[in-house]
Amino acid sequence: MSESLPLRDRYLALIDEIIQLTLQGKISSGEMVYQKLQKGITSGTGEVFELVLSDRFSAIQSQVDSEKDELKKAKATRSLRAIKTIQSQWQRYGEQNKATEAIATAAREITTAAPDERLATFLRFTDSNQKQLLNVQQLQQLSKALQQFAQADSDLQQLSQGITRGLATWQQLQDHLISWMYEQNRDLGFGGVPGEQGPWATWAKQVKSELPQALFRTLAMEQSAIEFAQHQSSITLADWVEMALILQYVQRGLVNWFDQQAYNVQAGSKLSISTFLTFAVIWSQLASGFQSTVAYSNGASQIMLQILRNFALRPYFPLYGGIFASFSGTYLRDALDYLDEPLRQVEKTQEKARILTLLGSSQRALGQYKRSIQFHQQALEIARNAGDRPCEIANLNHLSRTYVQEQNYTEAINNSQRALILSRQAGDRTGEANALVNLGYSEVMEAQKQEQLEPETYETAINYLEQGLKLSEQLGDIQSKALCFSSLGIAYLVIGQPENAIKYLENGFKTAQISGDLYLQGRNLANLADAYYRLQNSEKAIYTGSLGMYLLQQIASNEWRQPARLLTILQVQIGVETFQSFLQQHRTKIISIIGVDGYDYIPQLLEQYKRDI
Repeated sequence: MSESLPLRDRYLALIDEIIQLTLQGKISSGEMVYQKLQKGITSGTGEVFELVLSDRFSAIQSQVDSEKDELKKAKATRSLRAIKTIQSQWQRYGEQNKATEAIATAAREITTAAPDERLATFLRFTDSNQKQLLNVQQLQQLSKALQQFAQADSDLQQLSQGITRGLATWQQLQDHLISWMYEQNRDLGFGGVPGEQGPWATWAKQVKSELPQALFRTLAMEQSAIEFAQHQSSITLADWVEMALILQYVQRGLVNWFDQQAYNVQAGSKLSISTFLTFAVIWSQLASGFQSTVAYSNGASQIMLQILRNFALRPYFPLYGGIFASFSGTYLRDALDYLDEPLRQVEKTQEKARILTLLGSSQRALGQYKRSIQFHQQALEIARNAGDRPCEIANLNHLSRTYVQEQNYTEAINNSQRALILSRQAGDRTGEANALVNLGYSEVMEAQKQEQLEPETYETAINYLEQGLKLSEQLGDIQSKALCFSSLGIAYLVIGQPENAIKYLENGFKTAQISGDLYLQGRNLANLADAYYRLQNSEKAIYTGSLGMYLLQQIASNEWRQPARLLTILQVQIGVETFQSFLQQHRTKIISIIGVDGYDYIPQLLEQYKRDI
């Protein structure tokens, strides 16, 4: 094939040559076609070849479709099969070439970056939001490529070593990624009793490298990742890169596994959400702890934001979720605070609006109402500008809910009405279900404030709540359904119908258990205790109140004091011995939900409440 021919003619000749050789029986495999393409195509001219290939394919296909002569049609059909082989090998060639080009680009950008920018540049190529994410084999090739430049440059040497060590450690961990889930009596998630069980402890036993092993042990004991990072004064770039790759692969591996458990209510999206949040928080804490080394601190923030961005684009991102059941443990209690500062540095994007939505709803659960409103107002503005209508509607709904907590019922009603109008305009059925619930709930609370005690006053509000429940059931929206049950239960409590309230609150608790929302679980139990107390059923009031108090305190919600107050009153009314006897009767049921340690902690919590008042 003459090199002097124009490129288009040269590629047409190459394609025809491969077809002829195939027809002559001189090409017997796809591999031989691949080798011909490798030899005949000039790097960087793939678009020209693809255009020629497409034209030639169309011409032969047309010949097959229109040819009447059987011999000529048979030859054209064989030519069509041959060109289809060329197409499949061209696709393989393109993918391989892309990977080679991606590795070369990564090596070039890292080696030419300023020394203090090299880590940040490398982390761009491990970002799962990238279209061309380097896989394990490509990272191994990148490590070798960096090694060629590393003789006179210790940073590149360290980067290369860190990549190699990180990939090797990940290979050790892979087989044990989910083994901790099958330990005896092991709950799914990252919470639980500190010590030798659970994911962090399991992974610490498998890792031989000192730094990642120490980090896993720190997390297993529910100790702060901030303090851990502050004590790593002698950490090298290779150590940091190894740790970074391990954590990134573990997080992605868990999310991939959980995403495949769609029909398991114990796993699925609930645990994917927990994983995204847990690892984002860990990276945020590491960023805070590594502040004395700017590159490490910035690198940790960079990974945290990459995780959150990936999370925000997932279909199950919890626009209406709060704090989730597996997102627990004392080392995560104030976790969401750590995400605030780095987010201030991010541009106004759709992803940021969604992350702020989650932060706002979680801050409401913690009792930080003013902060919650600030997050939601900021998210509302960004979502509106980004054209993210579901996110805009969600923030109006959250604002309504938070204003109720602040007893600003006028604003609560206004925001829920706006959410209802917008959701119906946009066809956002989930937003509509939540808006109906919030409107009904706001109006119930407003009527209570005005001391309107006639049941008729509440009929319209309860009708909104029932509409919301019906719609959420039609949608199969567990989170919205849990909120509907809870709100209806509170409404019936407000109008003095505790029997009706109990039915809805019990359903609310069960549904919140499925959705994994710890806050709603605690709120339903606290309100159940109130309902049972009104019916003079001290035994069930103690059982539900104790559970609700513990769950709310575990997520640092100030609302744990509501059931604590009720339980303290009951202790006085029925006596400490009778109180303890009722608690003991429900020991097995309580342990099944919060464990032995949780049961033993209940009396301590009551004592703490008494000291505080």
